[in-house]
Amino acid sequence: MAVPKKRTSKSKKNSRKVTWQQKPQKEALKALSLAKSVLSGKGTTFKLVTQEKKSVS
Repeated sequence: MAVPKKRTSKSKKNSRKVTWQQKPQKEALKALSLAKSVLSGKGTTFKLVTQEKKSVS
């Protein structure tokens, strides 16, 4: 026999929502921090490789 499930409380729902929203924010912050360190030259693990365009004369 089917029994209706209990309702999830607002606090639990909001807590899960905030956790779900914070994950991409943390990743974006790490990516920005890594980009800043690479561009400033302080990053020792990564090297920024640029390709120069050759002019055709």
